[in-house]
Amino acid sequence: MSGVEGHREGHAGVPGQGHGGGRGHEGKGLHGNGNRHADDETVRRILTSTGDTWAVVGLSGNERRAAYGVARALQRYGKRIVPVHPKAETVHGERGYASLAEMPFPVDVVDVFVNSGLAGGVADEAVAIGAKAVWFQLGVIDEAAYERTRRAGLEMVMNRCPAIEIPRLG
Repeated sequence: MSGVEGHREGHAGVPGQGHGGGRGHEGKGLHGNGNRHADDETVRRILTSTGDTWAVVGLSGNERRAAYGVARALQRYGKRIVPVHPKAETVHGERGYASLAEMPFPVDVVDVFVNSGLAGGVADEAVAIGAKAVWFQLGVIDEAAYERTRRAGLEMVMNRCPAIEIPRLG
């Protein structure tokens, strides 16, 4: 299974439990979320009015990775996705870059698909390039990075997935 369908179904084939079983995510979307790192209004604001250029850190041409399907879902929702990966591959018709610093244009949202141990550095890079928001995917958690990013004035969501949240905007 690939793409967003595999992302949503997760490893156990259970809807809504992509990225390692959903760890505290299921049933906590735009209607009834108790997660202080992803309040519903912040999720809605990032998805609808923060901007349409999303750098997807960790996105490669590997169709089996969740980033591949989520990036496709973001495109269907009208977002311009920009792959950021050491290989700098073109993915979904968009040129890739090896790092956020190499991108020659502004980015609105930095969507992070790297492990939690590397995510804080990516959040710091997002602040440095002037992004408006940072989105840590399901299972990507770094409390200190969240606090630093918010103190720097950026919106931030942690441990959520835009491909799951977009349909809930309705």
